[in-house]
Amino acid sequence: AIDGVAPRAKMNQQRSRRFRSAKEASEACEAARRRGEPVPDEGSRFDSNCITPGTEFMASLSVHLEFMIRKKQTDDPLWQKPRIILSGHEVPGEGEHKIMEHIRWARLQEDYKPN
Repeated sequence: AIDGVAPRAKMNQQRSRRFRSAKEASEACEAARRRGEPVPDEGSRFDSNCITPGTEFMASLSVHLEFMIRKKQTDDPLWQKPRIILSGHEVPGEGEHKIMEHIRWARLQEDYKPN
């Protein structure tokens, strides 16, 4: 499960945190430059803001995960029997909440086996 779009109330909090972290990262790079420390150029630095739902990075990640799951289910006998569920960034909710929701649902099924 990958984090999906957060509830509206949490979005504003996340947005301000992301802007703050981007600003702090920029300030840290500038301070390192002033101290004469080597700083990677902007193009090679990883921006953690790109790993939020709705970004191009997350869409690409979902496509790659779907491909990998299909390939493993085709090529690897150990992947053929289990039921694999991918809940991507396009499904609302935090990843850990989506996992717990599925576990609670699965436990209510007649054929549920805890092992």
